[in-house]
Amino acid sequence: MEAAIRLTGVTKTFGATTALHGLDLEIPRGAMYGFIGPNGAGKTTTIRLIMSILFPDAGTVSVLGHASALDAKDRIGYLPEERGVYRKMRVSDFLRFIARLKGVKEPALSDRITRGLARVGLAGNERKRCEELSKGMQQKVQFLASVMHEPDLLILDEPFSGLDPVSSQTLRELVVAEHRRGATVVFSTHVMPHAEELCDHVVMIHKGRKVIDDPVAAIKRRFDPRAIHFDPFDPAADLSPIRALPEVESVTPGEGAWLVRLREGANPSAAISRLAAAVSPARVEIARPRLEDIFIQIVAGGVSDEAAQDLRAGLAESTAGAGARA
Repeated sequence: MEAAIRLTGVTKTFGATTALHGLDLEIPRGAMYGFIGPNGAGKTTTIRLIMSILFPDAGTVSVLGHASALDAKDRIGYLPEERGVYRKMRVSDFLRFIARLKGVKEPALSDRITRGLARVGLAGNERKRCEELSKGMQQKVQFLASVMHEPDLLILDEPFSGLDPVSSQTLRELVVAEHRRGATVVFSTHVMPHAEELCDHVVMIHKGRKVIDDPVAAIKRRFDPRAIHFDPFDPAADLSPIRALPEVESVTPGEGAWLVRLREGANPSAAISRLAAAVSPARVEIARPRLEDIFIQIVAGGVSDEAAQDLRAGLAESTAGAGARA
């Protein structure tokens, strides 16, 4: 099956600054991909290249089987980073106008507008002018405009930025619903819990280079911090026997349990058995890192550009190995 998005050797410069360095990327149809990376890493530049808002200095871009997103514009939904609605238009008129540009016909359109506004908690606001709505409400309207034509590809640039927790949760549910409908969903974010919660696969761009392009589970395996969550059966238990074990580097309070960090080279499986023998546990398990921890480790300099390339190779090997074992 043709990929929804394919970038091959894409480079983009702005004056003396190279925003993207030879980016290769392939996103299969029906996938849910998260673009992560710090501000200025190249996420928005990549999205604008995919959308044919910008054009590469070198390399090729394919979108839904076309050499340009302009040739597939009616099958793409796009929520840009720079929010904007036609402020003087009434909400229903704005949604109708955008949907008609995408080829949606009456009478289905009126029903879609009514149902859409109800889904985002804006029922009864059809006749309000967009400028009368709060910023968060305007963002919901703009999201509806991006999906009114039920696109095959949905691209969202920092979709959760500026939303309160309730609105953010509503929007996450809508994104999941679009994915379940069959849309390929790509969204950028620098808020790691959003990517970790929604995506099976993430792409991380750092300093204009792709440093991660793998399933979330494979990334976490690669960045295993050699740490164990240990919850003693007796909350008042003396943990000195654990601290005395030769493979234990430190024991500190963690989230809901003690965090036992192992020394370099220690075998976590063997360590778990020794911990349980030293102090009776109510729970003992490997402490898998959060995507946010990995993000901070890379961005803060814990992983150099060279090490990032090694990471990519290692992830490919671990993913292939997992497939061979399956």
